[in-house]
Amino acid sequence: MLKKYLYSALIAISIISCQLSITAAPRLTVVIVVDGLHQDNLNLLRPYWQQGGLRTLSEEAYQTTINFPHLVYGGDETTATMMTGVTPSQSGYAMDSYFSRSDRRIHPLLEDAKQKGIGTDLTLSPKAIYSATMGDLLRMRHGDKAKIYAIGLLPATTIIMAGHSANACCWLDESKQNWVTTSYYSQGLPTVADEMNIGERMPLLLDREWTPRLNITSYTHPSEQEIRKSFSYKSRDILLHAPVANTLVVELALALQKAEQLGTDVTPDMLFLQLNTITPNATADRIQSAEQEDMYLCLNQDLGYLIDQLQKRVGRQNVDFLIVGRPVFGFGKETMTTAGMEVHSFNISRAAALVSTYLMALYGHERWVDGGYGNSIYLNRTLIEQKKISLQTIQRQVANFLMDFEGIQAAFPQNEALLFPELTASLNKRQTGDVVFTLLPGWQLCADDKTVLDNILEPNPYVPLLFWSGSFRQFPEGRLSATDIPQILLGF
Repeated sequence: MLKKYLYSALIAISIISCQLSITAAPRLTVVIVVDGLHQDNLNLLRPYWQQGGLRTLSEEAYQTTINFPHLVYGGDETTATMMTGVTPSQSGYAMDSYFSRSDRRIHPLLEDAKQKGIGTDLTLSPKAIYSATMGDLLRMRHGDKAKIYAIGLLPATTIIMAGHSANACCWLDESKQNWVTTSYYSQGLPTVADEMNIGERMPLLLDREWTPRLNITSYTHPSEQEIRKSFSYKSRDILLHAPVANTLVVELALALQKAEQLGTDVTPDMLFLQLNTITPNATADRIQSAEQEDMYLCLNQDLGYLIDQLQKRVGRQNVDFLIVGRPVFGFGKETMTTAGMEVHSFNISRAAALVSTYLMALYGHERWVDGGYGNSIYLNRTLIEQKKISLQTIQRQVANFLMDFEGIQAAFPQNEALLFPELTASLNKRQTGDVVFTLLPGWQLCADDKTVLDNILEPNPYVPLLFWSGSFRQFPEGRLSATDIPQILLGF
């Protein structure tokens, strides 16, 4: 009888141990944000991948698509939503820049004069991000034992991925062609990044010439110019839009994993990477050229190397990979034009000037408007208060005036804009002016300096999400919201 009980107990312990091994958190979670990664491109190219990372993921990973419950401009507002699990109204990140009333100038949202750049003149930090990121949540749960690093191509993307509490982050500076960072993070520039800056490997990669891997006619979407002349680039000249940029990120990630022993103890670690599919001549996220297709082929190879190496180093059962796209262009202007859809520009600088002229006609020759940026007009509140004029009255007058502008879909005083769910999710106090407006489909925001403020011409862009889990964690079925990612990955 005793043997029977012991046997039953051993079976129960085995079952529990098996369940724990299946549901245990991975020792290393790798989150990869890929600029321009689009589901249509993955579907198109899947038959052509005989091996590589995208081949492995297409066969073994959980796959779905995600969309964003707020306005999408093609900047890092999408990165912030994915990393924090909340919309811009809570994360504080609605656009990459903001209009400052104090000096009436545009500033990067992550600008922080209290910090210093390491290898760069940029002074940045994540302090403008109000909400906790995935890395921050991991830090709250496991304290200093958790190791959190971010490596990217663009400063804002990399800092958002790193969050407030990463050990370090670094990004590739296009002008200096080195790894750089901000003094905000305690570790500064990781030693392995500094070693890569002064070593022989980086110049060797930067000197690579990017030419097609295949005969130009073997690609599915070669442009007429590519058919005539193929394509050829010096990697140094187009660094952030060349395949070598992804290679550099992957090689630094592997060097960092080895140096910091990520994923080698029981405390979970996180590694955030930014990769890219946007080529020099790309105008849409969907493939329209051989160079875009070739970029995917190179990405496939780099991802394959990364996945293979990390599985060997920390164990297949100890590492998870989440790969998600970041929308940059959406349909693209040329794609819409080809379909007979006209694309127009709405110049916010000119609109602000016209509003100023209108208010001068009503109230006298004064500077009634501080400026315009994004979907907002900023009024001179100090002057309005001095003149003892009702702010609400002027807001309503400006909103009504804007409704006569070509391209305007709707305009609201600031407090009324918050009554609309889509706008509420998309707005935050720091980046919202006194009058808010929306544009009709097919209209892009721009400024006098020809800066395009709204790359996305797709009303509700969706991006692919691929999740490969050595620990067999479960994902829900169906399309997800970008806000679901932290909860699903970390269980918060």
